[in-house]
Amino acid sequence: MFTRKSWKNLKIVASVFSTIALTQFLGANTSAQAADKLVVRYGALEESASLADLKKTVETGELPASLGTYTKRLNEQQRSFLVRGLKTRLPVNVVTLNRLLNTQLANTILNDISTVLDRKDQAGVQAIRSGLILAANSPQGLSALSFIDAYPSQNLEINVPQALKVARNLNMAFWRTQQFMLAINPRIDPRTTQQIRALDPTKPGSAQVEILNLNLNDEKRQRNIPVDVYWSTATNTDKPVIVFSHGYGSTRSDLRYLAKHLASHGYVVAALEHPGSNITANKGANSLKPQEFLARPQDVSFVLDELEKLNQTTDNPLKGKLATNQVMVVGYSFGGTTALSLAGGEFDISSLKQSCDQNAAKLTLVQGFLCVAKELPENSYQLRDQRIKKIVALNPATSFVFGETGLTKVQVPTLILTGSADDITPALSEQITSFAKISSPKWLAAAVGGTHLSVVDSELTDGAAGKTKLSFSSREVVGKKSADVRKYVKAITLAMAAQSTPEASKYSAFLTPDYAQISSTPLFPFRLLTEIPPAAMGLIPGN
Repeated sequence: MFTRKSWKNLKIVASVFSTIALTQFLGANTSAQAADKLVVRYGALEESASLADLKKTVETGELPASLGTYTKRLNEQQRSFLVRGLKTRLPVNVVTLNRLLNTQLANTILNDISTVLDRKDQAGVQAIRSGLILAANSPQGLSALSFIDAYPSQNLEINVPQALKVARNLNMAFWRTQQFMLAINPRIDPRTTQQIRALDPTKPGSAQVEILNLNLNDEKRQRNIPVDVYWSTATNTDKPVIVFSHGYGSTRSDLRYLAKHLASHGYVVAALEHPGSNITANKGANSLKPQEFLARPQDVSFVLDELEKLNQTTDNPLKGKLATNQVMVVGYSFGGTTALSLAGGEFDISSLKQSCDQNAAKLTLVQGFLCVAKELPENSYQLRDQRIKKIVALNPATSFVFGETGLTKVQVPTLILTGSADDITPALSEQITSFAKISSPKWLAAAVGGTHLSVVDSELTDGAAGKTKLSFSSREVVGKKSADVRKYVKAITLAMAAQSTPEASKYSAFLTPDYAQISSTPLFPFRLLTEIPPAAMGLIPGN
């Protein structure tokens, strides 16, 4: 449905707008323009070039003199880059372009680009869409110049500071991530398709879910740990206990929909709250303490100890039903980091210190967050809990903290989920690179166009009555908009849990590239792989 050429074309189209900031933004080919006139504005400074001037640039290779204040600061390579962009014609028909523009990834990109255009109305995205479709339908086809000619405004006005900001979002790592997703587009096996159609893992089970609220106190560590235990009468020891570890600055209910889904199928889910990195702790200045990297895995181990006691407590509804030696941990964001450490991933603090110091001037947000751990006193930490037999890490943060070899020590089957438009824990540096280091059996699932909070319960992101609404940026795709992502997460997490049960073969088809393809929607293409194909290895940093 989405070809490599189509995504390359989208990259070029996006570059048309971004490179008008006159930076070496992407590394693709293109530039930006205006209907009759292109206006470039930086504060009070304004320069413009007519459509005729830009057409002349295509013929002569010389940038308009009227943009001299900007262009004189460019080197020859940058000038050539912009001229090539003006000359580029995109071989994409209207039908393909329209389908492409309706994906969530395109929506994210167009929303970003629309903020670059100075318009008095709020129709930036619609104007870009209209200009692209009309240009693609023109006799000369879609190009920078045909877009200018079709753009529904007298002038196309560019806000340079905002263009620079957008360029930081739509950077080379972002495009390499989208290219990586293309390289894992498999063919569907008809035999698997038959198995998939026999069962729908996104539907709730038949059991009625109940919730047991616990307030546990670890006296030794002086940590009070609230836990919500989701269970049903279908619970039995054939099914593993599942423990949820939430993200930084979040709550134990950030995956409530997933907990209910799993419990309806007979699993016991213990969603715990980490007191040193929950939504309350996040409100204080410098709230994250280095010790929290160790305390979180210890919280999970403590909760498992308490569940073992509960399993032997008379008159408790869960007595004798908890398989606490067959545990699956589901961790989201910082919780994904926690899950990886519990699975055997080793924190490499000496390597972390070196990476943080060497990259001090260019740390990403998540790298700066992880660098807090460099203050831990030991050189390395092994926090493996032998009761944990598999993990699901949703959008985990991994760069630096595990070093080069820490993740090679993960000892259990591991499923990692990534969102290609995640700018909090970016897919390439935080999930894809890490996945390559983990031993099989392993799965990498990807939501093309998914963002960091796309997997979070909609009650938390939509601010339902009586609930705490998490803060998020305008780039986050949440709530109803990301329902397809959460549906896919329900399916693959249930399938992962079932691999420890007599139903393993029944659910194995849902951990395949075929199911990812079949589950894909017009908004969200999904991908799944068990090994990174050679064609995609070159897109991973260090390869």
